[in-house]
Amino acid sequence: MKLDIHSAVVAAVIITILGALLSVWNGIRGILNGRRVTYYHLRRRQVALGWRAIFFAMVLLGFAFLVRGFGESVTFRYFPPSPSPSPTPTISMTPTISFTSTISLTPTITTSPEISFTPTSTGTPFLPMVIEMQLKSNVTPNPGAIFSPLVFSLKVKNFIAINPQTIFQNPLSQIYVTYTYDGMTNGTQWTAVWYLNGQLLMYKTISWDSGTGGFGQEELNLPTEKWLPGIYKLVFFVGTKWKVLGDFRVMGNPPTSTVSPTSSVTPTPSLTPSVSSTLYPTRTPRPTDTRWPTPTIMK
Repeated sequence: MKLDIHSAVVAAVIITILGALLSVWNGIRGILNGRRVTYYHLRRRQVALGWRAIFFAMVLLGFAFLVRGFGESVTFRYFPPSPSPSPTPTISMTPTISFTSTISLTPTITTSPEISFTPTSTGTPFLPMVIEMQLKSNVTPNPGAIFSPLVFSLKVKNFIAINPQTIFQNPLSQIYVTYTYDGMTNGTQWTAVWYLNGQLLMYKTISWDSGTGGFGQEELNLPTEKWLPGIYKLVFFVGTKWKVLGDFRVMGNPPTSTVSPTSSVTPTPSLTPSVSSTLYPTRTPRPTDTRWPTPTIMK
């Protein structure tokens, strides 16, 4: 029988709760039986033992709560998981497509988009076709692979979220996502898809190489002016099957990017003197010529 850390933690929680219920039952019986004792000291002692059993049951319940909340993270811290060899992929038979002929008297043509990024109305996440066409891994995913709930925060230390939140206020630059996983197989196709208000924002699909179990971390990095208000969702897929979904809300409008004015070109004065046309002097008219006297003819 194969027992992993997650199963061991669940078994410890169940056993602790059963022990607490048994202790409560013994305590109630002790109190009721003590009230029927005639002697005062014996009756007081019997009732005290009953109350001690009830108090011990409360301690067991508190211990079960601590194991459920922090058992896996503490165990992985002292016993980090080691990568396990990937099993040989098995050949799965491809089902054949059977065609069923139907007769429709009034055929209608309905236009529908070829690729849809919006999740279905049933709420079950699916891998968009444009991403599914990029899957290249031939390793069969382990159907028992599990992921813990996704935790969102602004700071992370040693894969542990600091002050996790579900509502963030602008301005933002980066959101961290932390989680734990178990039952993964190296070589399996793993995909993380981000949505903003139901529309595809970005995605990442890789061949898994982080071992069977342990801690994981993702980041969403966007420019400050791109953090639009709304609901951001992150979905993990192993192969084509979704494993975990988490979301958070961003409040407030992002800051707008400021455009610095460009300096205008100042025309420089020209040092070359311009050529001005020089007027030629006008011709000064000469004084009129004095006629010579004509000779007088003597008779």
